[in-house]
Amino acid sequence: MFKLSKIENARMNVPEPEYLPVTASEAVSEGEALVLSNGALTKCGATATPTYIAMGSVAADAEDREIAVCRVEANQVYEVPVTAAPTTLKVGDKVTLHTDGLQVTATTTSGVATVVALNGAAAIGDLIQVRF
Repeated sequence: MFKLSKIENARMNVPEPEYLPVTASEAVSEGEALVLSNGALTKCGATATPTYIAMGSVAADAEDREIAVCRVEANQVYEVPVTAAPTTLKVGDKVTLHTDGLQVTATTTSGVATVVALNGAAAIGDLIQVRF
């Protein structure tokens, strides 16, 4: 799950929520990386830069298909789990998103999330900090 860690040089450290529709029959989890496609939110691909992070969840069969999201900005730093041991990662490396949209990988080929801090991460599931 992408969790906002800080907003650099911001007057307030809370993003303003936007309410947007989710693609029909698609479930979204809180903290998931999303993009707009055909006017609705959908899961972000591994090598695409997300434009939104979900601030709530919606089930695939939910009637209310609108959720709160925060817009991804260059001054935001997110804390996120890594799906592989980050032993070869360095600050400044760009990593790809995991297919679930809730984690990053240790893959640097075609990466979109820049590693800001490793925080001593050494194992699968450890938290690192990234920005887009």
